[in-house]
Amino acid sequence: MLSYDYPLYRPPSEARSLIIQATLGCSYNECSFCDMYRSKEYSERPWEQVRAEIDMMAESEPDTRRVFIADGDALNLDAAYLEKIVCYLRSKFSKLERIACYAMPMNVLKKTPDELASLHDAGLDMLYLGIESGSDVVLRHVTKGAVAATIVRACKKAKAARFTLSCMVILGLGGKKYTTEHAAGTAEVLSAASPHYVGVLTLYLENGIKSEFLSKYKGTFEALSDEEALDELDRLVGGLDVQSDVVFRATHGSNAYMFGGTLPHEKDAIMQKISWARKHPETSRPKGLRGF
Repeated sequence: MLSYDYPLYRPPSEARSLIIQATLGCSYNECSFCDMYRSKEYSERPWEQVRAEIDMMAESEPDTRRVFIADGDALNLDAAYLEKIVCYLRSKFSKLERIACYAMPMNVLKKTPDELASLHDAGLDMLYLGIESGSDVVLRHVTKGAVAATIVRACKKAKAARFTLSCMVILGLGGKKYTTEHAAGTAEVLSAASPHYVGVLTLYLENGIKSEFLSKYKGTFEALSDEEALDELDRLVGGLDVQSDVVFRATHGSNAYMFGGTLPHEKDAIMQKISWARKHPETSRPKGLRGF
């Protein structure tokens, strides 16, 4: 079996995917809310190592249907090298249905339209992109390294290259002070980007990143209560105006409550579920069972 360089992360929907580490860590690694790769220095693994692992897994798991290319920054690879990896995966796994990876907005924007199209045509199907917030104020406070306009540009560029796009946003990222503009800005960005999937998480700081987050945050940060996070989600969903189907999920383990539906036609149903949850706090997930 593979000998992974830990810690190892993947999106919840890639739980059954074969994970191939083409990169280690994250080339940016400055987002104050994320400690996923703080223990790693970013590096790109040589072709010989990646190919050998693909060969090994093709022998032991020939029926693999999904592959996730890790770590957090695979799209930072040179386009030709990443395409080489994707093509080799397709050649070794005859039943492969999907190849996916994380994609920072800056890495989408650095690739040319032709490079992105070639990667998609080679068999890279899906990108997971962290929006986090649509408020430039909040994005600066959490040192995201992107602003709303560039995030929208990256999303549209990825969709133009025909990638399936799954985006993440984080409730509570602006704290109590910026909750209104965080919800409004995030709804505006999601409406403009209209990704195929949206995953909602809730800020979780009870780990090694808490002191860094608070030290980088300019001003006092007050975390939202579960009820305030529900109010923020209600405003976010209420502000969404998408013109094509968007699968909306707030089912991540960091959330106090779970919701889901397909926008725009299930928007009212989602908001009704939020309203019901507000009246039934006893249905929330215990805090001890939450985490990023």
